[in-house]
Amino acid sequence: MDGSIRLSAKDRKMLLQVYRGTGPADVARRAHVLLLLGEGWTYRQIMTGLFASAELVATVKARYERGGVAAVLGTDSERSSVAPVWSLFPALWLLTASPRDFGYYRSRWSCEALAEVLAWETGVRRSGETIRRLLRQQGFVWRRPRPVLGPKDPDHTEKVERIRQLLATLPDHETVVFQDEVDIHLNPKIGSCWMLRGEQAEVVTPGNNVKRHLAGSLHWRTGTLLVSPAGTRRNAELFVAHLDDLRRKLRGYMKIHVVCDNAAFHNCRRVREYLAQWGHRIELHFLPTYAPETNPIERVWWRLHETITRNHRCSTLDELLGEVYAWCNQQTFYTDSLVNYRQAA
Repeated sequence: MDGSIRLSAKDRKMLLQVYRGTGPADVARRAHVLLLLGEGWTYRQIMTGLFASAELVATVKARYERGGVAAVLGTDSERSSVAPVWSLFPALWLLTASPRDFGYYRSRWSCEALAEVLAWETGVRRSGETIRRLLRQQGFVWRRPRPVLGPKDPDHTEKVERIRQLLATLPDHETVVFQDEVDIHLNPKIGSCWMLRGEQAEVVTPGNNVKRHLAGSLHWRTGTLLVSPAGTRRNAELFVAHLDDLRRKLRGYMKIHVVCDNAAFHNCRRVREYLAQWGHRIELHFLPTYAPETNPIERVWWRLHETITRNHRCSTLDELLGEVYAWCNQQTFYTDSLVNYRQAA
């Protein structure tokens, strides 16, 4: 049986876009059938080549003759815009329930698990792939969630307000820095990058990881990043060495207010001994606990990893540290220093 038809150049281009796109599979399949009909394929050839039924081929041809390409692709008025009731349940379960609520020993939903629960709860049987397409149509995406700390400092607001007040009333002969440490690993952090479809790019790792710890401070007045020499351990000695470095680099200020997190070595005996000697030049202020987002330098470290350490190709730690220091010395982060304290700016 010859069911071939004639397609205009415009219709053929539209069908090719649908067939090669990422839309629903059933629509792409109908577009494929219509393209083959336009090429003069017979019903039998299409049924053999696509493993399609005669009913599908006949339906596509009838739709095209009745309403053109729009009818074949399901955009005509006959296609209902009302979603079936069962399609609401997977989204509801994703937002309000866990697989454990339905007796599954797993921590997150998969499309297959949603399909099984749908069958048990509603009697509607759909494949995991159907659920995946449904979720994409409803605006869901599969990606990594953002980790957030559960505990909250009960004095969070008061501590942030004290820092804002410090910045707002800071005299010209004093300054503020936001301090933190960052780890630099010879084994590169893995990050997304462009690659050919169907191929996976490779990042060569040295195998035996070596790491160093950097103590840095973000100067609130200028946005300058002040980084001290790297240490092999993240401890009080590293912190004290950085305080001593700040005292020399910012010797034009009579007092340096260092805003830091609540790491145990930031307030230990070794640090208190140092402050007993240099407390007239350096004063520590502590951020709220469990609140890294209140420290502007965290955004700087994120940029450092995104720019330098992710997928890096350095073969030695000295080479990597050289790139890190070069990047730090060329950057200013005035906007970052104000992001959490605009009220004081």
